Amino acid sequence: MIYKIEMKRPNGGNRVLKKYYNNELQKLKAYFDNELDFYKYYRSGSSYLDYKYFLRGEYDIKLALDSYYFEADSSFSTSCDFKVARILANDLIQLYLEDKLIMIENKDFSDKSQRKPNTKLMWTSSKVALIELIYALHTEGVLNNGVADLKDIAEYFEHIFEIDLGQYRRVFLEIRARKADKTKFISALNEALLKRMENYDELI
Repeated sequence: MIYKIEMKRPNGGNRVLKKYYNNELQKLKAYFDNELDFYKYYRSGSSYLDYKYFLRGEYDIKLALDSYYFEADSSFSTSCDFKVARILANDLIQLYLEDKLIMIENKDFSDKSQRKPNTKLMWTSSKVALIELIYALHTEGVLNNGVADLKDIAEYFEHIFEIDLGQYRRVFLEIRARKADKTKFISALNEALLKRMENYDELI
């Protein structure tokens, strides 16, 4: 069954494949729906009809037998052993299809996460402001669970914004030596965001 499923798999993107594998899952569900009475009997662990279902030569035509039974060797097969085999096989096929769908979902997520943005962003404020922001992020430990090194953070921002921060440690000493507002840029961010929050229309 898995061989047949894969041989009939259409060429196409993730959306096409998801639709195809979901259709195959629906086929499995349709089989369970058609065999619902026996499925409930088997899954519940009942045994009161075992003498009809699982004894050779004891088939009951009123139990809606599979046509397969009449093609099988009655000296070996019982009326419902093939149904049980199908149920066990379908369980495994269902796991296979669900794993395929999970892989597609993960690939979708990976593709989206690796997708390059259409717009290139440039840092248009001062280098001092960016250095102040970098130190704030490092101090708060918001990157890599707080274990990111200051040098790595600075180099990362230099790379994504294509900017040379120069002697950023010396600049930080100058920031720390300010007599007025030591966190000038951070304070400006805080004030601007609070004003935006007060303006309901802008916030939306």
